[in-house]
Amino acid sequence: MSDAAAAEGFEPMAPEVSLRDGDDDRVWRYASTFADLMEMRAPAEQVGRYLDRHEGWFRRCAAPMTVQPHGSNGYVLTLGRFGNFGFEVEPTIGLELLPQAEGVYRIVTLPPQVMAGTGLEGLYDVDFNAALRLDETTPENEEDGPLTLVRWELDLSVWIRLPKVITLLPDSLVQSSGDHLLRQIVRQISRRLTWKVQEDFHATHGLACPPRRRAQF
Repeated sequence: MSDAAAAEGFEPMAPEVSLRDGDDDRVWRYASTFADLMEMRAPAEQVGRYLDRHEGWFRRCAAPMTVQPHGSNGYVLTLGRFGNFGFEVEPTIGLELLPQAEGVYRIVTLPPQVMAGTGLEGLYDVDFNAALRLDETTPENEEDGPLTLVRWELDLSVWIRLPKVITLLPDSLVQSSGDHLLRQIVRQISRRLTWKVQEDFHATHGLACPPRRRAQF
């Protein structure tokens, strides 16, 4: 949290208070859905084996974000500093990469207890639900070999307790600016992570990496 935000009267809520379920009018919810894909020049089975071994590629590809492992499938990530209206936070989120089921990989938010003791649990809350599906297809040029499209979808909701001075602004402005910032953050992080995963996969398998694609959102 920035010094400016502290000066505006931003106080964390007690850890036991749920931002999702409370009635504090300073808590705002921002939500959106996203979808995109990664191109992998390999069979789906080979791509799946790579994704299964996330303890290797996830930490490499998430850099420069700070990543701390949690259990066998979880990671706690510090995303970087973001802000709006002079109010800044450095969000940290706990994610669990669930084992694939019938070709579908899911990433969900770790239980709230993981954030206990960080000092952040009363500032914001995140509900992150992502699904990745492997779609092996035939490329336009068959000489390029097999092609797997990793299609991903994300449903994301964020609850954040805003400084009082921001809640004095028109509701439509507070909502629209927060929605816009959320999309900016997801676009920035998802594109960077997508490119790094593509490059890492193809480099570790000695394959030519497809050109970078524009985001679909």
